[in-house]
Amino acid sequence: MPDLKALLFDVDGTLADTERDGHRVAFNRAFTDAGLDWHWSVEDYGWLLQVTGGKERMHFFIEQRKPPLPAGVDIHRLVIDLHRAKTGHYTRLLGEGRIPLRPGIQRLLAEAREQEMRIAIATTTTPENVTALLGNTIGPESVDWFEVIGAGDVVPHKKPSGDIYRYVMEKMDLSPGECLAFEDSENGVLAVHDAGIRAMIITTNGYTADHDFDGATTVIDTLCADAQPPKHLLAGFDPQTDCIDIAAARRVHAAAQATLVN
Repeated sequence: MPDLKALLFDVDGTLADTERDGHRVAFNRAFTDAGLDWHWSVEDYGWLLQVTGGKERMHFFIEQRKPPLPAGVDIHRLVIDLHRAKTGHYTRLLGEGRIPLRPGIQRLLAEAREQEMRIAIATTTTPENVTALLGNTIGPESVDWFEVIGAGDVVPHKKPSGDIYRYVMEKMDLSPGECLAFEDSENGVLAVHDAGIRAMIITTNGYTADHDFDGATTVIDTLCADAQPPKHLLAGFDPQTDCIDIAAARRVHAAAQATLVN
């Protein structure tokens, strides 16, 4: 049975609740700046989250809702420009302290460093969004804590494809059995499984609580019992701890590997 060697983290919804009051707000500000009569409500954004990637999400919105567009507009160029503007608004929101890390995340990352557990990022968001989140919550030096930051368009297919996880594992020279993934959504589960990783911890949020997490090792609503509301096991293996730490991560990983053996 392989030992746990690395923790691989999704970003949006996993490291922080970035979607509702971060990305959604930034998109709306970018739309206003461009003179577009578009507005994504909280409910709209929940529907749009079935698509991963900001540019892909805008294309999906245009195809499905057919919003008003400027005459003769190049949609591909428009989406690229809107996404660039949205990223600027998002980083400013982070700088204002509007988007904190989820409970237990900073504690777990700090312990991983202390115990020399390798950590990496596997996300569909842009590298700029990752560094802005880390820099404005933990500090600029925290970007260097991660051995690999797999983000954005570095791979051809975004989640639910497992391409980003395969990219990270290749860079780290790791096998799927040596990794534990942290995700928050059904697309995340599919991506992790597509990459061959079987050990994963899901932390649900307001947008993903009703997702299908079949196949996830452990499904909880937060990493730590000192959150409000406190941690609850929703499905799967019980790590039997108030807060997910490295010891708990090892237990979850071992439980996932045991199911493969059995």
